[in-house]
Amino acid sequence: MDKINQLKTLLSTKEVAQFLDVNEKMVYSLVSEKGLPATKITGKWLFPRHLVEQWVEAHTINYPDSRVQPPAYQGLLVLTGSNDLLLDKAITLFNRIYPDHIAVFGNLGSMGGLRALRRSLCHIATSHLLQESEDDYNFDFAVKELDKMPAVVNFCRREQGLLVQRGNPKKITRIADLGQPGLTIVNRALGTGTRLLLDFELKNAGIKAEKIKGYANEVQRHLDVGLEVLAGRADGGPAIRAVAGLLDLDFIPLRWERYDLMIAKERFFDEGVQRFLGLLHEKAFKNLTERLQGYDLQFSGKMVFPGNSVDKVSA
Repeated sequence: MDKINQLKTLLSTKEVAQFLDVNEKMVYSLVSEKGLPATKITGKWLFPRHLVEQWVEAHTINYPDSRVQPPAYQGLLVLTGSNDLLLDKAITLFNRIYPDHIAVFGNLGSMGGLRALRRSLCHIATSHLLQESEDDYNFDFAVKELDKMPAVVNFCRREQGLLVQRGNPKKITRIADLGQPGLTIVNRALGTGTRLLLDFELKNAGIKAEKIKGYANEVQRHLDVGLEVLAGRADGGPAIRAVAGLLDLDFIPLRWERYDLMIAKERFFDEGVQRFLGLLHEKAFKNLTERLQGYDLQFSGKMVFPGNSVDKVSA
């Protein structure tokens, strides 16, 4: 019901200009150049208020410094951030191997994970945010959100792309095909690395996101994208290849990405953090990918540094 009420709160161009404290001409620039969420109905621009608020939060920098000191580790390991199927399995493995410890995950998206890390609400944030340069991940975002560089350990590399129905009935072969009429997609939420990648690719392809049917239909997990496509409620949506293999869907690859663990240096040597990082070097962890497609564990458990690609990491 809350979601329905949110969707009913639509702002006009004048109202969103007042909300953002800019003139109306600037609103149009923010739509075309900065991805301000909007939809056009009968030739009139309308702006879902809750999406505008999410957009503002996603573009906020220079958060006030948190004075909260991280509590001493007492057996509860908290991870937050970007959703991943292999991570879910790794957490289950951790809880089985170390019964005196408990690992839990909060699905907040990559940006949400970094903000939780800043507020000392988690030990590890998971992130796969593509930088504007396209040649690195996470570091620029971490500096903006945390004001200092965390320790960064690679969890995996994974393949991102578009999930489409089995047999690909709409003949989707590239991002530009999402602009064809009669096609419906399902999307991930603002603040997720997958949404950032989709918006980036749409912009490069010259496709206006707000014209794609279903663009504003957001779900929380990669698996949820797959279930929408599998049920026929969407023709496609952005997600990792592992979901395609799990649900027997077709997959249009976009790129391999680095999926990292971001750890505040004050938390790095906490017992739970070290046990979880150590797990990434174990055969039991590597065996988790036997039934999952689209993963590369070559650099798992290794430190990653700004300016270096994944082939230049530290053991």
